[in-house]
Amino acid sequence: MRNIYVVRHCQAEGQAPEARLTGTGMLQAARLAEFFSNQAIDCMVSSPYARARQSIAPLAERLGLEVTLDERLTERVLSGSPSPDWREKLRLTYDDMDLCYDGGESSSTAMKRAVQAVEDILNQGCRNAVLVSHGNLISLLLKYFDDRIGFKEWEALTNPDVYRLSFPIDGGSPSLLRIWPA
Repeated sequence: MRNIYVVRHCQAEGQAPEARLTGTGMLQAARLAEFFSNQAIDCMVSSPYARARQSIAPLAERLGLEVTLDERLTERVLSGSPSPDWREKLRLTYDDMDLCYDGGESSSTAMKRAVQAVEDILNQGCRNAVLVSHGNLISLLLKYFDDRIGFKEWEALTNPDVYRLSFPIDGGSPSLLRIWPA
């Protein structure tokens, strides 16, 4: 089996690309490093957003691994302008994967870029990779592998959160399991 551990970043100060982890988020990042310490991680890929990089930095330091930054793992932009009913708009994008608001990205487009990042990790030959991203994009990535995942599963994600995607070496269907102890 080859595993990709899909990690939602730790608690952050906000949603902007430069938003950093809170004090609690820094403690969570240390807990993530401990959680992964016995997983034989050999590859780490992260969204370039500060909160994602900081979430995995303690593990990278502990293992002496470089973290590759991948723009495809940035959070999905729902709309180009703020909306008070953004949660309802987001919910609708799980029902209609091609729904795209002005200045935003459809679920299907965001899903495609996340899946391409996973395919690239698999093509690198990594056996146990960590991929760090953001809640909405992660839920779409997981939906690609399990169509039952949707808005309610996005709502249930925690900061941090960890899912394991296990890919059989023979190319069979991958399995998906939430492994973070909430």
